[in-house]
Amino acid sequence: MKKDKANKHKGDGHRKRLREKFLKAGLSGFHDYEVIELLLTLNTPRKDCKEIAKNLLKYFKTLQGVFEANHKELQQIKGVGPLNIMGLKLIKEVCLRYLEKKIISKDIIKNSHDLINYINYAIGYKTKEVFVGIFLNAKNRVISCDILFKGTLTSSSIYPREVISKALGHRAAALIFVHNHPSGDCLPSPEDISITKKLIFALKHVGIIVHEHIITGEKNFYSFADQGIIADFNKEFKQNEE
Repeated sequence: MKKDKANKHKGDGHRKRLREKFLKAGLSGFHDYEVIELLLTLNTPRKDCKEIAKNLLKYFKTLQGVFEANHKELQQIKGVGPLNIMGLKLIKEVCLRYLEKKIISKDIIKNSHDLINYINYAIGYKTKEVFVGIFLNAKNRVISCDILFKGTLTSSSIYPREVISKALGHRAAALIFVHNHPSGDCLPSPEDISITKKLIFALKHVGIIVHEHIITGEKNFYSFADQGIIADFNKEFKQNEE
């Protein structure tokens, strides 16, 4: 009995120190496993979560890997149950909502830093490709961010008519496209370039502008606009119209 009481006291003291450390300075100075441990303690009463947190980080390699793992993958780690998973998933979704709210209704062209933060967090660490459309009004303020496609992009995987339909439904005046490269290499493939051109031409016919297409990886991103590709396609479209 005395041994159990001592163990409980030790665990409670460790949790208290973690919480006090966070309240004093945020996550500054925290190891990644301590971040996971702190989240696990929220839904794990009377149990040491340090070892579970370290095992999660060891299995999924990175903090982002833990957050991106699905329910079945997380449950492969001994000691991780439904309540733990809810805590891990909740914090990720809260962060995503927070970053999304920071760009909604803003002139995203003038707030590109917030856009890049949102993009990197939302899809930069995903293990499969995701193609996102960011719909803008006439003042370049974000109306909505929609996933348009999941899976490996090919020249036939994105249907311009569906994108046009969504854009008209949102009453969008412009679009920014974003997708990720799970490999981390952000250079565009021939398919990426072909899809961008196809979408720009299709949307131009209904009076909707494509401002940008960004490819993101874990740490870097590639901007079609910065490389002059968007301008070149717009010029080609104008020449074809003439």
